Amino acid sequence: MTALLEVRERIKQFYSRFEIYILPVVKFLVAFIVLQVINSKMSYMAKIDRLPVVLIAALLCSFLPNGCIVFFGAVFSLLHTYAMAKEAALIVLCLYLILFLLVFRFSPKESLLVVLTPILFVMKIPYVVPIAAGLLLTPAAIVSACSGVVVYYALSAVLGSYSNLMTMGEDTLGKVRYLVDALVGSKTTVVICAAFAFTILGVYLLRRLSVDYAWSIAMGAGAVLNIVVILVGDYVLDLDISVGGVILGTLLALVIAKIIEFFRFCVDYSRTEKVQFEDDEYYYYVKAVPKMTVAAPTKTVKTINTTRDGRGRDVETEYTGGRRGKGSDRRGRSVTIGSTDMEGYAGDEYGYEGEYAEGDYAADGEYAEGGEYVAEGEYAEGGEYAEGDYAGDGEYAEDGEYEDYEGYEEEYSEDEES
Repeated sequence: MTALLEVRERIKQFYSRFEIYILPVVKFLVAFIVLQVINSKMSYMAKIDRLPVVLIAALLCSFLPNGCIVFFGAVFSLLHTYAMAKEAALIVLCLYLILFLLVFRFSPKESLLVVLTPILFVMKIPYVVPIAAGLLLTPAAIVSACSGVVVYYALSAVLGSYSNLMTMGEDTLGKVRYLVDALVGSKTTVVICAAFAFTILGVYLLRRLSVDYAWSIAMGAGAVLNIVVILVGDYVLDLDISVGGVILGTLLALVIAKIIEFFRFCVDYSRTEKVQFEDDEYYYYVKAVPKMTVAAPTKTVKTINTTRDGRGRDVETEYTGGRRGKGSDRRGRSVTIGSTDMEGYAGDEYGYEGEYAEGDYAADGEYAEGGEYVAEGEYAEGGEYAEGDYAGDGEYAEDGEYEDYEGYEEEYSEDEES
């Protein structure tokens, strides 16, 4: 689970960092898929059934508001319908006007559902719409989702009527009557719209409850409610709806809904806290559920410099992060004295977790605070080398020639040796 949380945090950080570029790309891909599906399913007007036209329209949608995707989808479908039959284009245009007035009056923010719902029907996963909309949106999304259902079945009815319309010749009134009867008499549209409406409302109400695992309960109840409404409608109205397809599509919708929950509402109910307090006017009963979060791992860069001191010994200085240079922070540094080629003395063995961390260089070791090389040792203030090259004015001291060696402060001063 920790690995998944780290991946989620990386994705969220990447999105927040490049959001200005990701959103246009996502809108471009959505518009491209929508227009390509429309062209592939209708294909009556050759002039717009071309890749350059689709790319130009999708590119425009990437920089315009989300409603433009709905607009271009409607225009493409209307043009194809017009190329098929003018009467069909007239009926579809009237339908679009009614739906757009409803959508932009009650749920303008969810208008993208109008085009996503028919696309998901084509992809055989339409039941993602009511469950996901109930989790992420408000009950106003019912208008947009049901409008998408109406658009899908209306276009399906128009395309299915092509052969009959061609046999009617110039009977315009007969064609209009036939298309209206095909659209109004679609009982399947009524059942699916009812299932979507009940599912969205049920999921929305349940996921807002202050109970543990409210989102999971809402998803499960919504899936059951969707299946029950469709099966009851199929039985009562004697429709030809695939029961297996409904169940399989709903189960797949549950999987997608769990992925949405992981990114949108991942909490740890085992650490739930209930708090009660009051002010002058109210009593407050608060239930606090912490989110599941984990810090994304960061890279640690180690810089190792090997130099030689005045006695011919190799001094290896390792920095873990921090700045280098005079006056820099020395935290995270470990020093190894001796040949780095000798077995047992190289690398991090004298560091915080090294082999000799508990040995002579530790707190009570020979070279530590009470050892011979510090306050009382031969390199100390009164030691043998106190007046020599390593002393205050010596060659290796603060003013000596090795003061700024390798870009950081003098390592061979009196204080450093002691």
